[in-house]
Amino acid sequence: MPASSRDWKIGLVGYGEVGRILAEDLRAQGVAVAAYDLKLASTEAPPLRAHAAQHGVALAGSPAQLAAGADFIICAVTASQTLAAAQACAAAVRAGAFYLDFNSASPATKQQAAALIDGAGARYVEGAVMTSVPPYRIRVPLLLGGRHAAVLAEDIEQLGFAAKVASERIGVASATKMCRSVMIKGLEAMVIESFTAARHYGVEDAVLASLAETFPGIDWEKQGAYFFQRVIEHGRRRSEEMFESARTVRDAGLPPAIAQGAAERQAWIADLAQDGVFGERGTPGFARSADWRVEADRLLAHLKRGNA
Repeated sequence: MPASSRDWKIGLVGYGEVGRILAEDLRAQGVAVAAYDLKLASTEAPPLRAHAAQHGVALAGSPAQLAAGADFIICAVTASQTLAAAQACAAAVRAGAFYLDFNSASPATKQQAAALIDGAGARYVEGAVMTSVPPYRIRVPLLLGGRHAAVLAEDIEQLGFAAKVASERIGVASATKMCRSVMIKGLEAMVIESFTAARHYGVEDAVLASLAETFPGIDWEKQGAYFFQRVIEHGRRRSEEMFESARTVRDAGLPPAIAQGAAERQAWIADLAQDGVFGERGTPGFARSADWRVEADRLLAHLKRGNA
């Protein structure tokens, strides 16, 4: 394995929004990057292949093929695929290679993934992304965990990562992320429910005015638009993260009423988005309205049609 991280061959398992951003920032530094995504075998492959060609990213035919040629693997898939991805990579991962688990999964899930990767002779490091990636890109605040975390943090700093070691124990970083997600993703679900119901009753202005008085530091119009956009566009991924948050709460001995409800609300919005309730996915106007009322009206119109 090369001594300098700039000479590493980096493999991305997952070539979605996060994977593509990391690929762009790493390739801009001249770092060798390969990627694999399940969507490469689907009708959604063309834009992924075009992006890879544009940025000089090699595409692998399977997670095992990717792992066999990588010094450093970054796994950024949906939460439900965390263990499947680790198992697929473990079958061919290089001895001593680093495996950074970027996924939004519960402590218990991360511990299971760690057992798979470490058992194959590689070095598993838990990762917890602590805010939205796009504004920060590769420098998104990142918590690391595990006995190899400190070494990896130092190595990837020169690649532009902003990583901080949370603990040598697997599960601490993800517990921090998951408990935070109960608040953030739960607030998203509550805003969509509250604002849409308020719109139905014609009291949205009064509700927003009251919220502004109680929480004067938040621009509720802007926040509402952002929450609607993120959930409509990424509801599937967010719902899977929230189901993992619910598992985290449940494993602590608490009934996960809020986390479970938020997960189900996010999944419901994702289903509606897939069915075209908010417009055609991939078009410029999809989930991009600056006014949350547009999306709330689409949702209310869909519900009215369903009850007609």
